[in-house]
Amino acid sequence: MTGICRPRRAVVLGLAAAGLSACGRNYAALPPADHVMLLKAERRLLLFQQQKPVREFRVGLGFAPQGQKQQEGDGRTPEGRYFVDRKNPKSSYHLSVGINYPTPEQLARAQAMGVEPGGDIFFHGQPNNGYRPEKQDWTAGCIAVANAEIEEIYSRVPLGTPVTILA
Repeated sequence: MTGICRPRRAVVLGLAAAGLSACGRNYAALPPADHVMLLKAERRLLLFQQQKPVREFRVGLGFAPQGQKQQEGDGRTPEGRYFVDRKNPKSSYHLSVGINYPTPEQLARAQAMGVEPGGDIFFHGQPNNGYRPEKQDWTAGCIAVANAEIEEIYSRVPLGTPVTILA
């Protein structure tokens, strides 16, 4: 009887492992997004293909989300047109996708005001240090999503993808 149970157990464990791996999504097999749009007031991030939304995510923003980012430390998420200029698989957060903030115009405006514009604006997952934010808007200006969601965004949004951030 013991000899019969062991192979059965191995088959059951093998099927369970195969089932678990099937739960993971192969995002690389999905078509890449050709535009990303963030609607700040609605806390929605949309991925587009050929001018049609194909995926939507709920997001958290900077801790003071209303209005245009003016300077480093203001807690605002910038508004405007950008593009994806970098990806960081070893981020302090579960993956990150960076945009080219500040633009030359935003840099000039900050310099005219005598302030630093800030930078390092990313779409990212949750912190790797175990901290779990209690509020929806908790970043210093970045766009936060769940870890599984940033995995999809990271896979589907190539460098150079246009990003529009609206109030």
